[in-house]
Amino acid sequence: MSNFEQFHFDFYQSNYTIDDQEESYNSYDSNENLSGSRKSQTGEQPPAGAFAQSEMLLSSQSYTGQILQPTYSPDPLSHLSYTDEFDEEPPLLEELGINFEHIWQKTLTVLNPMKPADGSIMNETDLTGPMVFCLALGATLLLAGKVHFSYVYGMSAIGCLAMHALLNLMSIPGVSHGCVASVLGYCLLPMVILSSAAVVFSLQGTLGTLLTLFIIGWCSWSASKIFTSALAMEGQQLLIAYPCALLYGLFALLTVF
Repeated sequence: MSNFEQFHFDFYQSNYTIDDQEESYNSYDSNENLSGSRKSQTGEQPPAGAFAQSEMLLSSQSYTGQILQPTYSPDPLSHLSYTDEFDEEPPLLEELGINFEHIWQKTLTVLNPMKPADGSIMNETDLTGPMVFCLALGATLLLAGKVHFSYVYGMSAIGCLAMHALLNLMSIPGVSHGCVASVLGYCLLPMVILSSAAVVFSLQGTLGTLLTLFIIGWCSWSASKIFTSALAMEGQQLLIAYPCALLYGLFALLTVF
């Protein structure tokens, strides 16, 4: 038994003293103080993400407008300049080259061969009236039982090219294709009157022949008058009227026969 008690005493005996406990306790307190100081330092210096979030909140709070409803701009100069530019823009028909006043003046010039032509108005590439008159000529021929739309447009194109070449040889300033097509197309209006008369009665008699010759002279005289005033070709009206009479004579043949 004495041996067992001695072994038991030796087994539980150690070198652990109270001083060791105090040192361990003091080291534990120092570790806690160190961790507390680090936490305080981290609390005093927040992360960089916090600054970004705060800046985003400030920027969102500074915007006072609403969605799809922007804030009022105190500078009215941009709005005034926009409205002024919009008011100064020409009408849409004028931008497309359609001027009803000029169309009416050209039509009156053709209908009255004795009226002097305004060269500034006639020297324009206005093809609205010529297209309407060509379509009207084909429609009146169709009412008379003649489907000649292709002939009308084909002879118009060939005649415009021939007259353009001839007028460039005769005039010093020259002329454009659009101006030639515009003048010849407007002067086709008397031929529309002749084709409308062909719907009512036949033009193959004596009266029809005289009326046809009168319409050809009317168209050629109006065209030569306009070309003379637009190209400043004084004293050459008869020379221009002759090829114009040949061209309008082809349209008269389509109308009579």
